[in-house]
Amino acid sequence: MRIKEFLHELRHHVPFTIFATLIATLTVLLLVYYFKKFISEDLFRSIHILHIFASSLVTAGIYYKYNPKKIYALLIGIIGALLIGSLSDIFMPWVGGNVLGLNTGFHLPLIEIPIIILIAALIGSLIGIKTRVTRIPHFIHVFLSVFASLFYLLVFSSAFQLSYFILSFFIVFVAVIIPCCVNDILLPFFFLKKRIKKCNCK
Repeated sequence: MRIKEFLHELRHHVPFTIFATLIATLTVLLLVYYFKKFISEDLFRSIHILHIFASSLVTAGIYYKYNPKKIYALLIGIIGALLIGSLSDIFMPWVGGNVLGLNTGFHLPLIEIPIIILIAALIGSLIGIKTRVTRIPHFIHVFLSVFASLFYLLVFSSAFQLSYFILSFFIVFVAVIIPCCVNDILLPFFFLKKRIKKCNCK
């Protein structure tokens, strides 16, 4: 039954994720090819860190809102953000980019800058526990994930060209919609043993 409820929530998130992905793709397209701005590896890492922060905030906040056990909420927030954030920002764009022949390299910030990534997840989880705010951070979380996934493709793909922006739209959409919804919706309620709809977490 939990899977059915998750699919229901997933359908509600699809339109917004499509909109966010489209806006991000057009924004980066203008920055790179019209304003001649350079998307650097440092910029990707900064967005990824913010994404980890927002992800942990939402997951820990939802869990603690319905089960006020700080240590559990803290662990779920940190682990969920690290696993899902890496999947969304790195693994899925990396796989998608190579499937499409972009020669996308593999770089994992959790290994390259572990202390910074862990601190972002810790602080995000603590704030989520303290505030129990979930609605606005999820909105921000999706936008950050979209930009992080797109920046990863741009920065680490040696064969990226203007025509690949159309393909990157689909890669980023898939890389964002499933991991982010799993992290923000399914993961906390899996441990809470509650029905998603009854928790009204959106």
